[in-house]
Amino acid sequence: MLYIVLGIITTLFAVVGAAVFAFAIRRMVQTVRLGRPAESERTGPFGRRLTTTLLEVLGHNRMLKRPWVGVAHWFVMVSFPLLVFTVAEAHGEVWDPHFHLPVIHDWTVYGLAIELITALGLIAIVGLAAYRQLNGPRRRGRDSRFANSVHWTAYYVEAYIVALLVAIFVIRGFKAAMGDFPFPVWAAPISHALGAVLPASEPALALVAAFKLIISWMFFMVLAAVLTMGIGWHRFTAPFNIFFKRDPEGGPALGGLKPMMDKSGKKPLDFEEADPDEDPFGVGKVEDFTWKGLLDFSTCTECGRCQSQCPAWNTGKPLSPKKLVMDLRDHAYAKAPYLMQGITEETPDIHDDVLSLLGRPLVGTEEEGGIIHPDVLWSCTNCGACVEQCPVDIEHIDHIMDMRRYQVMIESSFPSEANTLLKNLENKGNPWGMAEDRRMDWMSELDFEVPVVEDELPEGTEYLFWVGCAGALEDRAKKTTKAIAELLHMAGVKFAVLGGMEACTGDPARRLGMEYVFQMLAQQNVETLNEAGVTKIVASCPHCFNTLGNEYPQLGGEYDVIHHSQLLAQLVDEGRLTPVQPIEENITYHDPCFLGRHNKVYTPPREIMEQVPGITTKEMHRHKERGFCCGAGGARMWMEERIGKRINTERVDEALTTDPDTVSTACPFCQVMLGDAINEKKSAGEAKESLEVVDVSQLLLRSVKPDASPSEEEQKETA
Repeated sequence: MLYIVLGIITTLFAVVGAAVFAFAIRRMVQTVRLGRPAESERTGPFGRRLTTTLLEVLGHNRMLKRPWVGVAHWFVMVSFPLLVFTVAEAHGEVWDPHFHLPVIHDWTVYGLAIELITALGLIAIVGLAAYRQLNGPRRRGRDSRFANSVHWTAYYVEAYIVALLVAIFVIRGFKAAMGDFPFPVWAAPISHALGAVLPASEPALALVAAFKLIISWMFFMVLAAVLTMGIGWHRFTAPFNIFFKRDPEGGPALGGLKPMMDKSGKKPLDFEEADPDEDPFGVGKVEDFTWKGLLDFSTCTECGRCQSQCPAWNTGKPLSPKKLVMDLRDHAYAKAPYLMQGITEETPDIHDDVLSLLGRPLVGTEEEGGIIHPDVLWSCTNCGACVEQCPVDIEHIDHIMDMRRYQVMIESSFPSEANTLLKNLENKGNPWGMAEDRRMDWMSELDFEVPVVEDELPEGTEYLFWVGCAGALEDRAKKTTKAIAELLHMAGVKFAVLGGMEACTGDPARRLGMEYVFQMLAQQNVETLNEAGVTKIVASCPHCFNTLGNEYPQLGGEYDVIHHSQLLAQLVDEGRLTPVQPIEENITYHDPCFLGRHNKVYTPPREIMEQVPGITTKEMHRHKERGFCCGAGGARMWMEERIGKRINTERVDEALTTDPDTVSTACPFCQVMLGDAINEKKSAGEAKESLEVVDVSQLLLRSVKPDASPSEEEQKETA
């Protein structure tokens, strides 16, 4: 009688659990489909996307950025599908404790596999649970990557997995005690050890099997009831989110921003014909996100890797990429049932609570009831650390930028300092508002003539040197520009510059969210470059490098773009530049975000320093993929930093732990931001007076051309 009751109960759990879970999947799919169409490129190439998905899911290559956590998670992950055989077996064991799976029940390899997977999965989940406790917010506060996570869901999932795996061993132990266990001791040592202490009780085995089934089907019921339970749902949604990621080759969604698309999602928005009442000018409501955005929100597992690497969060600002995604997810799933019924703010006789929910602004203060606070939105530097770290390929920056676009172009709501930036870009073609003829001032200090393009590139020109606004107009960056020009001249590289015809690439405008100004500047530059016959460009600014190489193709500008550190490293390798003068200094290198994370250029700057005799390099704790931002990206260079610790100060504090004589970098924005922070440290007596920030090209020039070393007077000017 016991077995019949247990069999009926567990069968009911299975039927109800499967039914409600299927209904939950349907609701989730319907919610995701509320989003606008995504770019058509999301679906192809199928083979490459499938390969990437398999590599990331089965190979765990992104999870393994934190090695032991990645290994532990892999064993927990594989236990879920592979131990399904034990669940199937349990459905028979509640009716008959002597039940075995057909065919494979006595295969020694099967018995060994279940033993290993269960044991390693149990060790892994206990280890991960212990790690969560040791590094939880109760112990580490804001420094915990689990801060802002929903903790009960994590505890529930961990408890469920532990209970399931223990139940598997207990059932096998009872079978061993009953003499109904076909596997030798060497293939199932834990099960045999349990069998030695457990009684040969058939009812006990059936009860444990029933317990195992009930908690298993209850897990699916809980998921069905809580569609926002990311730590449970991600095992089902992550493979799809990875498959539809922006980069089918497997890289994170970094580099160029995706263009604004029309309402069909099939072609970029044409501002000459676009209608903001019909076409999406960014995202003003949660349903304005694409379906891929809603899938992103549904997939967040709340692991906090993004948060732990975010420069804004690490310096006391309100932006947590994880919490931003979670807040958008919770709002989307709260609003979805009404949207699916066609209920809007205009629907008559709707309840005040529903009206309040539907009318909540996506971006707004607490008083306004906003989902995302403006301080959260404008704290982002676009550094890409969140996207780089996310193991399930959530595209945080794309979503932040879509919200910024709406705020800037529709609401005209953005930090007041950015007004000056936009006016200068529109009127003068550079962020500082300087006259275009000032772009050639840096050439006057060179002892050779730099060819300037008039209509077409001079014959025999190998590269157009894209100087950039900072490189042409900012005093510290000009030194880098002159160093690059001298090195290219010494190496016999034929190059030319646009001079006054060069305008800002539009990166600051685009990263602010003003797509219209970006397109205006970009189209002007593309026309100039194409008419001049430019095919190869060397850029000194990583932001220009990224925009020219990754975003201009969206507007018909197809160029072979290289960063100056790549070209100089190549020239040294070819013997066209030979460092000879030793530089006896301890140097730490700062990775620019838009050169490193966004474009994977980590090695060339380091190769340049390795070739300079005398240099001793010491890496900061956070470097390469985990490098820390200088604070200038995302148009933050032109916005005041009023909340928390300054990001550039945090980075310089880290640099000072290496006791450097020089901080090197390969970006004019980084050079300015780090230089400002170092000057503050000098004023406070916290950094030696001789400490300076220089570009790697300046270091190379000092060694190739010994008389290029800065004089004391120049060092004072820099300081």
